[in-house]
Amino acid sequence: NPKQDSRDVSQARGQTHQRRHHVTSSLSGVVEVRMTGYDVLKQVQMPAKTDTCPMRVPVALREDGSVHYRDYRAVPHGLTLGATESGKSVYQRNLVAGLAPMDVALVGVDCKQGVQLFPLARRFSALADNPDTALELLEALVTHMEEVYQLIRAEQRISVAVPDAEIAADIWDLPDDIRPVPVVVLVDEVAELALFASKEEEKRRDRIITALVRLAQLGRAAGIYLEICGQRFGSELGKGITMLRAQLTGRTAHRVNDETSANMAFGDISPDAVLAAIQIPAETRGVAIAGDSTGGWHRIRAPHTSLRQAVNTCNRYADRTPDLPALAAYRPAVAALPSDRVPLSKTAPATA
Repeated sequence: NPKQDSRDVSQARGQTHQRRHHVTSSLSGVVEVRMTGYDVLKQVQMPAKTDTCPMRVPVALREDGSVHYRDYRAVPHGLTLGATESGKSVYQRNLVAGLAPMDVALVGVDCKQGVQLFPLARRFSALADNPDTALELLEALVTHMEEVYQLIRAEQRISVAVPDAEIAADIWDLPDDIRPVPVVVLVDEVAELALFASKEEEKRRDRIITALVRLAQLGRAAGIYLEICGQRFGSELGKGITMLRAQLTGRTAHRVNDETSANMAFGDISPDAVLAAIQIPAETRGVAIAGDSTGGWHRIRAPHTSLRQAVNTCNRYADRTPDLPALAAYRPAVAALPSDRVPLSKTAPATA
């Protein structure tokens, strides 16, 4: 299948030894075959040097040994699914740690009272830990998006003297000195935003989903990218959910509890990826299937990153956290970091 970038031929033939073959069709009439003598996903070791660039983060290894990147400029919005204890949180930590050194604003929505994202708060420009605050934050982000579009309109440079390639249509066409900082929005558990138990909660839920859909449809040119995580993401979450899912081009599925959950991720793009997702065993936490709207998919695994490691990375790059005036009210309040210079012992007073 030329659309499937990588396939484990040994596994497809029922072989059980560790030698794996990978077939890749890169050009018409050209087939590349790779063979590895061991399972590179058993103990993930990322290479020392990776091909990084702005908004392109190395987050995992593919089963053929190559690096899997999360490239926001190529795939603006993504969906990550996975059951409890499937490795979804570790994947998210790798993503945040990879973005921390970059010139990017991180915005988090963690309705599990902030247990996943608030430890990383020093690197976040805005955080919400409950649906009410999430609604206010997302609507403020929509207002920020509209302001960015006004800036692009003002700087489009569409006079006849300007070459076509220099006409501004998104933030990346703007000069460096006036370009707004790009924003990555991480939603830890989308179901907590979509569930409701009363009429008032239903109204709040509809406004939240409307804001997310608007950000997904219009955010790319304004430099706003969505990274939405959840255990399930189906029509049972209510109206607007399937419209939102259609905008999330990048799909990653860790171990899921049923075939229906795998179909939520890949049913509309690749039946083979659905089959691969439901075959992930429970003991291989962190293994996932990554695909996109082209139908191609890969088996990947992120390196294990503890919460402490992710916190240390965010603290190290806390000075790179940009201030967004539109989101100032949602900037997390954090204590100052301790000084690097800590005396090892007290100086004894001089005696006569």
